Formats: sequence, C-alpha cells, structure tokens
Amino acid sequence: MPDLSQEQQILVAMRKTLAAIIKDVTPPPGMKHPLSNDTIQDVRQCLALISAREKELADAEGRGGERPHYVDEPQSASVVPIAGLKRPQNKD
Repeated sequence: MPDLSQEQQILVAMRKTLAAIIKDVTPPPGMKHPLSNDTIQDVRQCLALISAREKELADAEGRGGERPHYVDEPQSASVVPIAGLKRPQNKD
C-alpha cells in the first residue's frame, strides 16, 4: 500500500479489521448472534462511511469507477483472435 495516502491506508485497515471482526463473531446458522442489533447497525454505518470516503478519495484521484467483477460475469469487450483476421483483397 505504499502508493496510498495515510488516510487511505487507515480506511483500508479499518475496513479489513471490521470485516475480520464480523467474520469472527458471526455464528453458524440457527445460533443467536452475540452482538446487539444496535451494534450491528453501528458496524454497518461505519462500513458505509468508510466506503463513501474511499470512493470520494478515489474519485478525487481519477480512480473512480473501479469495480470488482466475477470471472463468469459477461465482459463488455470481446477478444478477437489475430489468426481470424484477414486483409481485404484489392479488386483493381
């Protein structure tokens, strides 16, 4: 993360830490969650604020619009093999 500002590094660390905490305290299906509903909402709000600030910083640097994608997600561009290209024949 050397190319990120200190604020961006802090935001990344906070987001990763909150995500790890969520993962650690999430109970198996059917069990009661150890966190109160208010705490869950507060964590969601923190993650939303972190995401919003990360987006603001990315947009200010011209990095906006970056989105992850799934491997099986249709791509907007298609690859054309070079072997399939032919030069047009001149009919002079």
